Amino acid sequence: MDEPVISDGGGGLVRVRLDVAYDGTEFSGWAPQPDRRTVAGVLAEELTRILGPVDGLTVAGRTDAGVHATGQVCHADVRAAAWVGLRDTLVRRLAGLLPADVRVLHAAEVPDTFDARFGALSRRYEYRVTDAPSGADPLRARYTLAWPRPLDLPSLCAASAGLVGEHDFAAYCRRKEHGTTIRTLTALDWRREPDGVLVASVEADAFCQAMVRSLVGALLPVGDGRRPVAWPGALLGRSARANEVVVAPPHGLILVAVRYPDDPAQYAVRAELTRNRRSLV
Repeated sequence: MDEPVISDGGGGLVRVRLDVAYDGTEFSGWAPQPDRRTVAGVLAEELTRILGPVDGLTVAGRTDAGVHATGQVCHADVRAAAWVGLRDTLVRRLAGLLPADVRVLHAAEVPDTFDARFGALSRRYEYRVTDAPSGADPLRARYTLAWPRPLDLPSLCAASAGLVGEHDFAAYCRRKEHGTTIRTLTALDWRREPDGVLVASVEADAFCQAMVRSLVGALLPVGDGRRPVAWPGALLGRSARANEVVVAPPHGLILVAVRYPDDPAQYAVRAELTRNRRSLV
């Protein structure tokens, strides 16, 4: 059933933060693409249906095709009159319109200094992989990689420790013109869940394209004994992408959290700091 569009009665725009979850299996990533089904495209269509014109969707992390999210964050500027009339029911209305593989979990007005992308302090991803001889549980196979060899948890943790800190991750990134591959990795650790699934938890101030999947792709051969523990860290000395690193498949990757300053007065400060180009000194 179509939802009514509220007409603009004036009052300008308000900025709205949306917390979003999605199963990325059937999406061609987050970013809008012509003739492709994307998370941003689907979400913008239904937001416009309810609120009228939406001034873009700025996202914390532009996930690739097949990557999932339970803690994605984006913001949009919408007409104040429409927002006031629908803010208490927006999440419920979206639940009735959006397809089953994307949900808006929360919607709230924020200061216009809030920037979902540049204002983030950190992003945290998890990558799930099973080394069970039977492969992935059929009910979890859409978001769990099946690895054909046994994996050693202590080896994975030891190799991961050598990647934490501020480094040039050129070996693990797809370089973009005028971009930097310097990142601060604040956490990279592994745990084995009670069901036997191994989960890598990776947190950084920001990630370049395919960085998390490349890190996992370098660590898994350490876990199964085909590479030495020191190998992933040694690649940090490279100035270009390491071709021997296989990018792990997208379906095991989930964006689980994005962190912002607790004090809204710091939103603009953080966004300005992030916009400054990173450099190692």
